[in-house]
Amino acid sequence: MPSGAAAQAQPVARPAARPGTDAAPQTVPGFWDPRRRPERPDLSRLTVIRFLTETDYPPFNFTGADGNPAGFNVDLARSLCEEIKVTCTIQMRRFETLVDAITSNKGDAIIASLAVTPQLRTRLDFTDPYYRAPARFVSRRESVMPEVRPEYLEGRKVGVIAGSAHEAYLKAMFTDAELHSYPNDDALRTALRRGEVDFIFGDAIALAFWVNGTDSGDCCAFSGGPFVESRYFGEGVGIAVRKGNDLMRQALNWALFRVWEKGRYTDLWLHYFSVSPF
Repeated sequence: MPSGAAAQAQPVARPAARPGTDAAPQTVPGFWDPRRRPERPDLSRLTVIRFLTETDYPPFNFTGADGNPAGFNVDLARSLCEEIKVTCTIQMRRFETLVDAITSNKGDAIIASLAVTPQLRTRLDFTDPYYRAPARFVSRRESVMPEVRPEYLEGRKVGVIAGSAHEAYLKAMFTDAELHSYPNDDALRTALRRGEVDFIFGDAIALAFWVNGTDSGDCCAFSGGPFVESRYFGEGVGIAVRKGNDLMRQALNWALFRVWEKGRYTDLWLHYFSVSPF
C-alpha cells in the first residue's frame, strides 16, 4: 500500500441492512488520512481525461440500460472529473486489452478494478488505492462467529478455491483447520449450503453479493472480520496511468481525497454495496 494512504473502516450512520432485519450501520472502507491532505497540482495543464474501463464486471463496470458505461468505477470517474473540472470520456474495453491500450496512448487512466501488483508497477503508475478486496469467512447463519482466529477453527472443515491466494493463506495461517479445495465458486458455495463444510473462505466482495442474493437461499452470513494482508490479497485497487505521467496521477490522487472528504465516495459505496465486504 502506498505510503500516506491510511486503511481504515468508517462506520456511517446510513443503514444498509437485509430486509426484515434490524438496520445496522454500513461500514465504508477509507484509504485517506485527513491529516495528510495531498497538495492541489496545477490542473490548468489538464484539458481532458480519457478513462478506460472494462465491459462486464458488475457492479463495478457494466453497460447501463441506456447503453452507456455504468457502475461504481464509472460513477467514481465522473465524480473525479467534476472535482478536477475537466472534460472526461469513458471508454469500455475488454479487460485483457486495457494495459496495452493505455501504454499505446489510447487512453489516459484505467479505472477498472485493476489490482496493484509488482508486475504491473513495471509498466504503469498507480494512484493511492481507492478500495481493497479483503478475504472473509462465510458460515451458515446458525453457526456465525463474531471473530475468527486460527485456534477457533481447529478441526473444522473450511472450503476454499484450489490454487487461490486464499488457499495459500489458509495453509500458512490456519494450519489446524481441515481444508477442502474446490474448483470454482459454485462448487464452493454449494458445499457450504449442503453442510459439507463449516466455513468457506474467499473474496469478500464476491461473497457479499452471494450472501445478499437469491442464489444463497438466505443460508449464510459472514463470520468474523476482513483479512487484508497485502502479501496474499494485494496492495489494493488503484487507478492506473502511463509510466511517468505524474501530473495525471497527482491530479487523480487530489480528486480522490476531495471526493472522499466531501462524502461522495461514501454515497457511491452505499449505493452499490448493500452488504459490506468489510
